[in-house]
Amino acid sequence: MSKLRVVQISESAFSVQGHGVHTAFVETVRGLRMLDDVEVSENNFRAADIRHIHTFGVYGLLQLLFGRGKKVVSAHVVPASLVGSIVGAKYWLPVAKCYLRWFYNRADVLIAVSDETRHELETLGVRTRIEIIYNMIDTSRYNVTPADKQAAREKYSVASDAFVVIGNGQVQPRKRVDTFVAMARKLPGTQFIWVGGMPFGAIAAESGDMQRLIDTAPDNVTFTGVVSLDEVRQYLAAGDVFVMTSQQETFGLAIVEAAASGLPVVLRDLHDYDQTFRPDAVMCQEEEFAAAITHLRTDPVYYRTMQAAAARLAERYDSRTIAKQLVAVYRSIL
Repeated sequence: MSKLRVVQISESAFSVQGHGVHTAFVETVRGLRMLDDVEVSENNFRAADIRHIHTFGVYGLLQLLFGRGKKVVSAHVVPASLVGSIVGAKYWLPVAKCYLRWFYNRADVLIAVSDETRHELETLGVRTRIEIIYNMIDTSRYNVTPADKQAAREKYSVASDAFVVIGNGQVQPRKRVDTFVAMARKLPGTQFIWVGGMPFGAIAAESGDMQRLIDTAPDNVTFTGVVSLDEVRQYLAAGDVFVMTSQQETFGLAIVEAAASGLPVVLRDLHDYDQTFRPDAVMCQEEEFAAAITHLRTDPVYYRTMQAAAARLAERYDSRTIAKQLVAVYRSIL
């Protein structure tokens, strides 16, 4: 079988980073490069069998219209993702819906990153072929040894006996950072670290309110600001539990990263996770997060049980499995 020539496209490579779409792009490139039957390049107009587009800005649009090869588009963003992410979304959302529908319908195949995303795309009016391929990571890059944990805690001045709760994502209303801070107020003896910032600056939704939330957070909360993917791994290594407080996600690659790092995963109880993470995570309503953290902190048997569940979760989304599924979709449209 001849090598498949694939170009991966993402405007995040030369613009704003510090968000999940860029991570998904990077991990897809890495995952495909593990395979012997795929030749991968990034962000060019050279001839290819497959042109896989992750973003829908001007560069992504030019690739969609003029790039050579079959077009695969990953729907990392649906209209619901924009509300609570970008300032004024509720006013221009109808235009965004029309554009996304138009853009996605011009793909040869559209990749939905979860079952819920597929449903939202169909509701939006997308009629092109949709395949569900979950996001991937190379889980081996997130393995944490006791020495790794000690080194990470020393680097970030975290006490060796501290119990550390990690959150990860953009600081925006949709991520419900306010819930994360509220947990910290209820649990003053626990250390909370939110890994991420506001990469879109002033155009981020409610950026002023988010900055005030950061400024008035209790002393047991640290906000790192935007950091590199390598630093994300190091912060995860320093943690004991991962919490995703977001009220909407298409997939949530940060969840897999945390699970691969050996952290039990605590999530808001959302339908988004029904077919992905629910069996192997602690699911919480708004008022249940603090109790879930306390249970994990005080019950070593329960902690180990949820740690083992997290390992199962991470294994399902390892690059070695998902990349092969993606290549099968590529070949199906040639």
